[in-house]
Amino acid sequence: MTDVAQTTPQVEGRSARKRRAIMEAATGLFLRNGYQGTSMDEVAALAAVSKQTVYKNFTDKEQLFRDIILGATDRVGEFTEVVAQLAGTEDLEEDLGELARRYITVVIQPRTLQLRRLLIAEAGRFPAVARDYYQRAPGRTIDAFTDCFQKLADRGLLRIDDPPLAASHFAWLILSQPMDKAMFFGDEQQYTPAELQHFADEGVRVFLAAYRT
Repeated sequence: MTDVAQTTPQVEGRSARKRRAIMEAATGLFLRNGYQGTSMDEVAALAAVSKQTVYKNFTDKEQLFRDIILGATDRVGEFTEVVAQLAGTEDLEEDLGELARRYITVVIQPRTLQLRRLLIAEAGRFPAVARDYYQRAPGRTIDAFTDCFQKLADRGLLRIDDPPLAASHFAWLILSQPMDKAMFFGDEQQYTPAELQHFADEGVRVFLAAYRT
């Protein structure tokens, strides 16, 4: 019994490391070669595991692709919790500015943008994955903004007739220029932290000019 208790965590640790290695290898290949241009043999070779191990962890290439894409949304919940805290703010301009800077920093990341471009390219092949990604990431974030702005309006801090529209305005005042350019220019378009902060601050300024009471 003692031997089993001692070895099981090691086995589980090796399994988790192999799964992570497979996902990292597949992500790199998908981003470089696209979904169609990537084979499970290549994934196994790059991850330094057997093909049997790959299929033990992932039924097929479609499941591997899906798990990689949706795995990128795992931390969205942490951000929406931060958004929820804004509803109790005592300094709307300062706290909204901090939230905006965090928002743009999280979204305008090279790997996040690479995965988004990959998913857009494969959306016709995987419409369910594309919908799930939207609901778990952009859609969930907009819902969080909507709920927060409604509560701020109830407190008399914002003047809003259409909270979902206001949430979309807020998101795109901040993200539209860097996001749109990054989608077309790829990894050659890199923004400095100062540039991202400028986008965030100006987005907040315009949003408050339109919606603050």
